Amino acid sequence: MRNLLKGRVLSAFSLLFALSALLLTFRVSAEVDTGWMTKPEHPPLKTRFVITGQADATSKTVEGFLEVKLDKDWKTYWRSPGEGGIAPTIDWSHSANLENVEWHWPYPEQFSLLGINTLGYKENIVIPMTLHIKDFAQPVVLDAKLTMSSCTMICVLTDYPFSLTFTPSKLNINQDSLYKHAQAISQVPKPSPLLSDAQAIWDSDANVLQIQMTKAMGWQNPEFIVDGRSDESKEYSYALTGYRVNEDTVTATFDVSSWLGDINFDQQSVFVTVRDNSFLAEQDISVSKGIVAKTALIQVIGFALLGGLILNIMPCVLPVLGMKLSSVLAVQGVARRQIRWQFLASSAGILTSFWLLAAFLLILQLTGSAVGWGIQFQSGWFIAIMVLVTGLFGANMLGLFEIRLPSSLNTWVASKGDNSYVGHFTQGMFATLLATPCSAPFLGTAVAFALAAPSMELFAIFTALAIGMALPWLVVAFFPSIAKVLPKPGAWMNKLKLLFGVMMTATSIWLLSLLNNHIPPFWTLLIALTAFILILIRVKKIYGDKALAISGGGAVLLISGGFVLASMTTEHWATPLPNDLHWQPLANERINQAVAQGQTVFVNVTADWCVTCKANKIGVILQDPVYTVLKGPSVTLIEGDWTHPDGAVSDYLRANGRFGVPFNIVYGPEAPEGIPLPVILTSDAVMEAITKASGGNQ
Repeated sequence: MRNLLKGRVLSAFSLLFALSALLLTFRVSAEVDTGWMTKPEHPPLKTRFVITGQADATSKTVEGFLEVKLDKDWKTYWRSPGEGGIAPTIDWSHSANLENVEWHWPYPEQFSLLGINTLGYKENIVIPMTLHIKDFAQPVVLDAKLTMSSCTMICVLTDYPFSLTFTPSKLNINQDSLYKHAQAISQVPKPSPLLSDAQAIWDSDANVLQIQMTKAMGWQNPEFIVDGRSDESKEYSYALTGYRVNEDTVTATFDVSSWLGDINFDQQSVFVTVRDNSFLAEQDISVSKGIVAKTALIQVIGFALLGGLILNIMPCVLPVLGMKLSSVLAVQGVARRQIRWQFLASSAGILTSFWLLAAFLLILQLTGSAVGWGIQFQSGWFIAIMVLVTGLFGANMLGLFEIRLPSSLNTWVASKGDNSYVGHFTQGMFATLLATPCSAPFLGTAVAFALAAPSMELFAIFTALAIGMALPWLVVAFFPSIAKVLPKPGAWMNKLKLLFGVMMTATSIWLLSLLNNHIPPFWTLLIALTAFILILIRVKKIYGDKALAISGGGAVLLISGGFVLASMTTEHWATPLPNDLHWQPLANERINQAVAQGQTVFVNVTADWCVTCKANKIGVILQDPVYTVLKGPSVTLIEGDWTHPDGAVSDYLRANGRFGVPFNIVYGPEAPEGIPLPVILTSDAVMEAITKASGGNQ
């Protein structure tokens, strides 16, 4: 009997122990959550907020998640919803003992409806969150309001107020919640050591963003999502237009659009989320401005046509315009067919010259040499040839001699004197060569694209540049009657031709001055004096002693009088101001150091042979208010000289998406990535960039 009683007591204790253990297990596994929250007016959606029990006293963090269940066909949105929808938000402002909450967004689905692309989730979603606690030992009171948008063909915006109280140091882990949290976290993209060399280039002319990154294990079937860091850039829509894989590097191109107006990536970065089969990663990449090589070719060809056309009105082409006008006047009374072929010959000369330039640049590319617009002017031999050719053209237009072909060749080309097709073809060729020291709007974009594109695209773009520059010629070629409406030939044409000859001779003198960068000044002066004496000899032989006295004496008086007048009136000149700005050599380290010290940095990449550079310097840089600001103590001046080949300057231009000069950019505390300036400077553009880069401290 005693043993039976003892057995029953032991059984009772065992049962009590089992019940205690069960109660303890229930306490450990009990969830801390809000329960499912619903709205009668919107039954397709229900949601709850859950604390998993996973807590870290060292970092003062507690893990939780937002769980959402949606009926079929309903969806909600990712952190950047795309072109429509609103991302979920929670207002925690009334909570206590809560520092902040960090959201972890699983990789979303991509939806398209009626041409509108969005990013989000369907059916069951778990969005992990990390709660940062102020005092880990004290209770946390969550008093919050969840705002969630859900859509099918219609969209509903619903608020879900909720409250929850817990003490972080007394939490117990719930296995089911922890499993859901871990499963969701595995779908959250994170930075990966497998990704390297990530860069983002923004082409503002084409509204295109190009992303490039390298993956150590190579790429199979990558998918990309881009969203902005700032509130402004999150409103942009990024439409993938294509990607290409080259070994372990992928390059993806996105068209960027915005319903809110202008797009601006100054001093911004973007999140690039990529999925490649089971691989998930996210990269935060700073955006730099440049030229995207995968901009639509047809768009760049349009830029090339405009850039080539604008070259006709650049100052370096002014003497060529004189040659063109002289040719137009010379065709008075000539048959329409001959007019057409003369102008087509000139257009062919321009086209041939651009093709030769393209071939020259392609050869430089293949040999690993620096390439750029106008780099042939870095060669002393090229400048010497151009001095000779322009000098001969100028002397010919002044009537000092005539260029005549052999009679047999004249017959072959069906030409006569100055109206030979070969002569018009040559004019077109040298029109192009004289245009290359100039940069023009749209030209830089087209050239940069061409130099980064395959060889066939390079030739296509240079062909478009040629057609743009030859457009005035082509108009006359297809409508020869235009030439007929000009004034009829007469004695006045000889005087006008002399004017054009003087203009061409002035061009030759300017080119001769560029030789100072390649040969000693003594030899430059000797060449100039020899040419001057030869001209005077030809003037005497053709026009007589009187013309010799007038031209020789006039030249001497003009030069000496100019020096005397300049010395007497220097104090009264308004422009330009003294060229006493202190420029430091171009170096990225120097720029970064100056910006780190709070300085505003004005960078001027120039060359002695660049006419547009000279115009910018005289017309803007050495003019107030720009001149006074640049002399200020808070401005650092950096100059890159591209007169001669310079690898450092070429690399700097290429890094900024440029392949020619002039190039000006302003850096500062508020613009560490730099604010590029237009090719043709204006005082307003420079002052605005300096003010913005310095934060208004100039």
